[in-house]
Amino acid sequence: MSKLVVIKLDKGSLNDGFPLVTAQYWETSSSRPTQFTASLPSAPEIGEIYKRFQLMYESLHERMVKRSMIEIDSVGLNNVSEVDFGEVQQQLHSALNDWLNCNSFRPIDQQLRARLALDDELQVIFETSNYVLRYLPWHLWNFFEDYRYAEVGLSFAKYEQVKPFIKKYHANQVRILAVLGNSAGIDVQKDKKILEELPLSSTVFLVEPSRQELDKHLWDKRGWDILFFAGHSSSQNHKGKIHINQNSTLTIAELRNALKFAIARGLKLAIFNSCDGLGLTQQLADLQIPQTIVMRHNIPDVVAQKFLKYFLTSFASGTPFYVAMRYARERLQGLEDNYPGVSWLPVVCQNPAEEPVTWLSLCGQPNTISGTDSPNQKFQIIFLASIVITSLLMGIRSLSILQYWELSIFDTMMRMRPAEKPDPRIVVVTVTEADIQAQKQRQKSSISDETLQKLLLYIQLHKPAAIGFDVYRDFPVDKKYPSLKTQLQSYNNFIAVCQAASSKIQSPGVSPPPEIPKERTAFSDVSVDAYSVVRRHLLSMTPDSDSRCQSSDSLSLRVAQQYLATTNGITLEITEEGLLKLGNIVFNPIDVPTGGYQKFSSTGHQILLNYRASKNIGTQVTLGEVLSDKFNPQLFQGKIVLIGVDSDSAKDFFLTPYSLVNPVRQEVPGVIIHAHMVSQIISAVLDKRPLLFALPVWGEVIVVGGCSILGCILALYAKSRLQFIIFIGTILIALYTTCLILLVRGCWAPFLPSSLAFVSSAIAVKVCKNQKQDFEFILETKHV
Repeated sequence: MSKLVVIKLDKGSLNDGFPLVTAQYWETSSSRPTQFTASLPSAPEIGEIYKRFQLMYESLHERMVKRSMIEIDSVGLNNVSEVDFGEVQQQLHSALNDWLNCNSFRPIDQQLRARLALDDELQVIFETSNYVLRYLPWHLWNFFEDYRYAEVGLSFAKYEQVKPFIKKYHANQVRILAVLGNSAGIDVQKDKKILEELPLSSTVFLVEPSRQELDKHLWDKRGWDILFFAGHSSSQNHKGKIHINQNSTLTIAELRNALKFAIARGLKLAIFNSCDGLGLTQQLADLQIPQTIVMRHNIPDVVAQKFLKYFLTSFASGTPFYVAMRYARERLQGLEDNYPGVSWLPVVCQNPAEEPVTWLSLCGQPNTISGTDSPNQKFQIIFLASIVITSLLMGIRSLSILQYWELSIFDTMMRMRPAEKPDPRIVVVTVTEADIQAQKQRQKSSISDETLQKLLLYIQLHKPAAIGFDVYRDFPVDKKYPSLKTQLQSYNNFIAVCQAASSKIQSPGVSPPPEIPKERTAFSDVSVDAYSVVRRHLLSMTPDSDSRCQSSDSLSLRVAQQYLATTNGITLEITEEGLLKLGNIVFNPIDVPTGGYQKFSSTGHQILLNYRASKNIGTQVTLGEVLSDKFNPQLFQGKIVLIGVDSDSAKDFFLTPYSLVNPVRQEVPGVIIHAHMVSQIISAVLDKRPLLFALPVWGEVIVVGGCSILGCILALYAKSRLQFIIFIGTILIALYTTCLILLVRGCWAPFLPSSLAFVSSAIAVKVCKNQKQDFEFILETKHV
């Protein structure tokens, strides 16, 4: 259904202006109207210009008729008259737009544009009883230049809906009563031929009928859908009459009862393809006829025939009524070299309480060929488009084509999370390059036996809950430091690291310190993505039989176990499904695919690493600060102490999502990575801090498909290109915000495929919708 705007100009005149102009807007026939108000200033010059236009047109019309009758192909019209007439047309065009574009009327213009799409089908009805206003060429308003499916119409102030009539006869045909009246000087046979060629129609022709014959046919109980008149007609004192034969004329009042009956029996459209027909419309409107087409002034016969052909052929092919009317009117412009001003003549007089008819509705059939898709058709478009686009995107995603971009967006969202406080349970002791150089004894390790002995004595003195030693020591303690050997063997809260064998670099791994029993060793390996970015947390894995590191647990898991067992009595459990469990928290491993990961090594028991959103993971201090008493040793008590190297010579650095915030990537020491991992485990168990998880594949398909459906709906119902773009931007921001909130709560939602599905669906459906309308317009043009 086309949208409807009724602009009421009932109180005022061109001389006095219109202090109150009301516009009512209907989105659908069943919706409540939205009302806007404005005003129009006085514009007496419009009336004066129109009078000049009318006089000049009538003068030119006489010459047009004479020229048609004597069939001369020369210039024919007086050149000066044509130039003068063109200037008057331009003056009227400018004056009318200056009036309608004034500031006082602009609220109506702006409110309408805010609610309309450029491709909306739209009726703009000017409701007025002022005959000067009814003769004005309202289609010149530049508003119509922006809306190609909008057309103007006229109405009177009083109208009501006609009681619906159900066709019982000729239910699949349009019944047309064609009255071919006085044909002196015109060729009505061409009108007859056009009517005979219409599809799905049954036409009864009355050639120069008597009043009794016309009256009799109007009283036909089978009813008529269209009343057509070709011949001569005229209007005087705002009243019109038709010349039904060479001797008789009739007014609408003289046919009132018969026409009233015909309208009650389903007459929807009257076409008076004759001269000066506006005087006929007042009494027809009193009878509440839905639509009437008339000519404002005298019209040359050839122009009338062309209009009839353009309009009926387009209308009968399924084009909406008002679109067909505009199409036919605008095509008359091609005749204006010989017939100036004729494209201004056709006008629709509409009963606003009635919906515009369609050719199929006149046949008694549902309207399935109109420019507006039915709800079922829209549902099919949305359903099919979303399935195709969702399937295509998820297929592309499964090939890991989107993985780099999804992980990049994941990193961005990680950095945008609200800040957290550092974990108060963790103390990180880093061995800097200065600390290494300050040691007197130099060995294979970054920490000499002497320095390590002092450090452990100092830390153990303050009773930490767990110590994680992230420094490789695959050699025994020097015999000079027997107490260090004893410390390593006896400190049950001390956990040392080894490195698992790697087939990629053909390495057998690195052994743990020989003094440390196996249950207090752990591997320090981490799962690394492309470009050395750590986003996954490797908890455990099965070591190769030939690996020098035979520990199955990671440093973070062992340290967390030690801390939780010491402080809270929580021990590690293995569920029936083989999953790791600490307290009430089960660590579900990730597998291919998981979220944006479509391709990665899923070896071992891995989870996503939920970095703590704080500048420092915990308390950080250097080795030199600890040994020189520049650090409060009480902070070690009951804490987790992680010892690791922060030196370029150690080459133990990785990238994290937080490393990519600047053009220069800031690498993070491995001990800090392990600190985040330990914090993730104990925070999940003790603080209920969420572990990261991704939706299952079927859940992601639903989300992506839902976004695709949303994009399709937006494309079908967006009212303008600007609104379409604003909606896309707004929804993308809302989608990103939603995914960020979900990530804070632990859920990695598929933002990139969802946004791609939304945008591609919206654009695809919008393009197809526009192409469909353009294609229908081309077909109509070719058909005509």
